[in-house]
Amino acid sequence: MKRHRVGFISALILVVVLVILGISWHQQRYAGTISAKKISANLNSSLITTRQKRQAQATKKYQQKLNSGNYTENNMYVKINPYQTSPLTALVEFQTKTASQVSLRVVGKSAKTSIKTTYSGYQHKHQLSILGLYADYNNTVVVTLKQKNGQITHKTLRLKTAKLPAALAAIKINVKTANKQKMVIGQDKLTFIVRTTKQPFGIDADGNIRWYSTNYSQHVFKELQNGHLMYLAKKNNSAKVYNEMLETDFIGRVYKEYHFSSEAKSSNSENLDDDVTVVHHDAIELPNRDLLMTVSDGGSKYIEDTIVQVSHKTGKITKVIDMKKILPAKMWRKFTSEKRNNGKVDWLHMNSLYYDKSDNSLVISSRHQDLVLKMNYKTNRIKWLFSGKKKSSWPVSYRNKVLTVKGKITYPGGQHAAILLPDQNNQQLKDLIIFNNNIAITNGPKKTSEKYSEGVQYAINEKTKTIRQTWSYGKSLGKQNFSQIIGSDRYLSATNRLLCFGFLNGGDRSDIIEVNKKTNQQVFNVQLNNLGTKGYTYRSERFSLYPNNHKINRTYE
Repeated sequence: MKRHRVGFISALILVVVLVILGISWHQQRYAGTISAKKISANLNSSLITTRQKRQAQATKKYQQKLNSGNYTENNMYVKINPYQTSPLTALVEFQTKTASQVSLRVVGKSAKTSIKTTYSGYQHKHQLSILGLYADYNNTVVVTLKQKNGQITHKTLRLKTAKLPAALAAIKINVKTANKQKMVIGQDKLTFIVRTTKQPFGIDADGNIRWYSTNYSQHVFKELQNGHLMYLAKKNNSAKVYNEMLETDFIGRVYKEYHFSSEAKSSNSENLDDDVTVVHHDAIELPNRDLLMTVSDGGSKYIEDTIVQVSHKTGKITKVIDMKKILPAKMWRKFTSEKRNNGKVDWLHMNSLYYDKSDNSLVISSRHQDLVLKMNYKTNRIKWLFSGKKKSSWPVSYRNKVLTVKGKITYPGGQHAAILLPDQNNQQLKDLIIFNNNIAITNGPKKTSEKYSEGVQYAINEKTKTIRQTWSYGKSLGKQNFSQIIGSDRYLSATNRLLCFGFLNGGDRSDIIEVNKKTNQQVFNVQLNNLGTKGYTYRSERFSLYPNNHKINRTYE
């Protein structure tokens, strides 16, 4: 009995020692990090209604105009810039005695620059968003009414717009190539200039600005599932901190306003922007409409290495992912380069998120580790790792996640904008697309570093953990198109990609190129100069002004 008691006590002591050692190891492993609860408190996210309240009177007025019965197809109510933030848009309202389907056309100045759309359904009450007007111009807008019996009526509106603000008017937009027949522009698409700061804007194939917001934005500018826009903004343009994420439509009405604490601050914007915010670089929408954002934790000495999920219903943070708890500790504990002026350690520098709904996973781009990875969003377990870092250099527990290269390949170096596409020829493969800045930070290719930048596409077999390169474009452009920071590579169609060489000549120039990946021929090339301090192009996007199959834009729902 005594021997059993001694054995039991010894075992108990061993367990206690192991627990203490485990706690000690955990404390050492994550020394310098802060808890998810603390991160949530630091960011202090919430939904506010400041802008909605400010717009409420105008919205009520427009609804009354629509319902009044005073406006008909022969006497339409027209309001240019209805919410005072989108000067190249208008709201048109009227009623028809007979249910009618409406089409509209903003007449372009040259071939394939008219903006066209058809609203679905036959209605008696009509609320039209007129998008894609020219600045300082007496625009012609043709409104077509079609009754169920096939009768068609055309009405013409003339809409005179104001001049561009001085800062936008000063931008030099030089279209060097524009093959409109081969560009992916459809009937209502613009190329949007997503800037590091200042006003976002959209241009047509001629380089004319056809949409802009008077609200400054930074990095994030996306189209949501419901056709609205999401972008990172300030409470006003003179404020220092970008701490509000807005959901708006193209005419400027705000539907949601996510606010983040201005107390928790960290430098961002590729080391070159004095503005500070806890949100940086990217935000995406999940299928349930919640938002995922790249953030800084607002409290530790480490920045730009955290992801939060924000509820679209409450504005509160519902999940926190600290990448220090997922990647090897050596990566962040031993990282010494690329520190901020304020001494913060920017070891990861996440600059893009992509959600793969096929397996509930995230694709993450890390500039400062020259790394693209995929992780299970539910478990936070890594699925695969892609970088120039040798497999043997990874801790043993990570090595089976490192993709094996097949054939000649370009490794990522300071890359941006990583997304996945199903392979068009093989359902077992996924296509990874990145903008490869080609600057070796920690694991990038030193031999070619800083000689050129390029868009690259890879085919990944996630089952066998192999990767091969299938396409690239940019090397032939040489040093003059080397973008040290920022940039994007966007899928437009099976053949076309839209590349943004965002930071050229020290930020004085941005080049946006649409290229056919089968022929590597440019079908669109626009050069932007004089973008202003910190106004260079972070990303370029090709968005529809009337997305979602042109469903009725029910302004007042």
